[in-house]
Amino acid sequence: MRSRSDRLLRLVRRPRVPAVIAALTLLVTLVAPGLAGAQQPAPGNNYNIATDITFAPFEFQDESGKLVGIDMDLLAAIAEDQGFTYQVNPVGFDAALQAVTGGQANGMIAGMSITDARKATFDFSDPYFESGVQMGVLESNDSVTSYEDLRGKSVAVKNGTEGATYAESIKDQYGFTTKYFADSSSMFDEVRTGNSAAVFEDYPVLAYGIKQGNGFKTVTDKVPGASYGFAVAKGQNAQLLQEFNAGLANVKASGKYDEILDTYLNSDASDDDNSILGLIKSTYPLLLEGLWLTIVLTVISIAIALVLGAIFGLFRVSTNIVLRGIGTTYVDVFRGTPLLVQAFFIYFGIPAALDFQMSAFTAGIITLSLNAGAYMAEIVRGGILSVDKGQMEASRSLGISYLKSMQKVVMPQAVRTMIPSYINQFVITLKDTSILSVIGLAELTQTGRIIIARNFQSFNMWLIIGVMYFIIIMALTKLSNRLEKRINR
Repeated sequence: MRSRSDRLLRLVRRPRVPAVIAALTLLVTLVAPGLAGAQQPAPGNNYNIATDITFAPFEFQDESGKLVGIDMDLLAAIAEDQGFTYQVNPVGFDAALQAVTGGQANGMIAGMSITDARKATFDFSDPYFESGVQMGVLESNDSVTSYEDLRGKSVAVKNGTEGATYAESIKDQYGFTTKYFADSSSMFDEVRTGNSAAVFEDYPVLAYGIKQGNGFKTVTDKVPGASYGFAVAKGQNAQLLQEFNAGLANVKASGKYDEILDTYLNSDASDDDNSILGLIKSTYPLLLEGLWLTIVLTVISIAIALVLGAIFGLFRVSTNIVLRGIGTTYVDVFRGTPLLVQAFFIYFGIPAALDFQMSAFTAGIITLSLNAGAYMAEIVRGGILSVDKGQMEASRSLGISYLKSMQKVVMPQAVRTMIPSYINQFVITLKDTSILSVIGLAELTQTGRIIIARNFQSFNMWLIIGVMYFIIIMALTKLSNRLEKRINR
């Protein structure tokens, strides 16, 4: 019969854990820098411009994935006229505001109204579009034909728009309440579900959606609103603002400006096939790109989290009170705050405080890694505590050091019990990537929002995206179950 000390000595000779960690570290080292570097802004007159991406006809993606719209075409024409280059960072309206004020972007073009309140934070270009507000209701709704019919009801508005400002100015007079949404498509969906009676939207956006068949109609006349302008942070990027103004004047004089407006405001209605099969056929390249980014974010983040979890998990079970305190603090901070707040803090807060720029991809990887690492640390701690204390005591009695005993005796056994939890955390992290859409990463969920902003087919698109998530997550779940069964044999 083999003795207990023989089994322990064999365990000591198995270098499993260091090999796994070394392999994952190598993966991160090879893959992460290249992907993150692709989004770094270039110096000189090469600008990083933030924008919304769900505000057709001013900015949206066409079927090929190209950013188009009045703002995008106007920016391209001005850049060509003035001889500067730029990268567009589509992050959503609220995030674009933070990107400019936080120094992550040099300027912003997103159908942004010029208001006195915003002038305190931004410097604006000359106005490039005269906007206005209209109220829209579902085509089938004959009960709301004026503002008086809104009494006791809710209306949907989008953050930061002229529609929201106007709705706030008259809601007490007509007795309705407002609900705010981050993008136009969510606002329209709110009315389709019956939770709100109407939308207040900038008239070009509402008119474009109606023409594309979003199922709405206008029931009020256009109310004049503020003008749209290109914005930079207060007191910064004066050269960019001057180039934009000079280019805008030249583009208007050449007739290019009118040509751009006519392209989008007088466009024909879409005749695309919006059935589920038609949507899959027309959008699968974009969906696969979003899915690929989701998987890349997940794999790299989990690899880093695995290392962080091992380090801080060992800290959590250390006999050293300082190391144990560090491990506990790390876990408490990242488990005790929402992932959304962590993403905003890392992408907007830290670069603004330390005066440097960080790509959305890098910020996303850091956010997911630190968050998942905290949960991994708890998995490691639980795995270590599940190993009988006698294993460590027997190893130490043979004269093996504490660290060597932990590395060669305890951890190899603990890892066996951790594997199902690791895969479960992989699934959770994969789903958490959807939160990174708030900082502009076009992973699978954000890709869906972008497509819906163009075709307004929310039910069919979310069904397709839900099925894609379900297939991947179920495959991982089945893999986890098989591994667990093999381990427990």
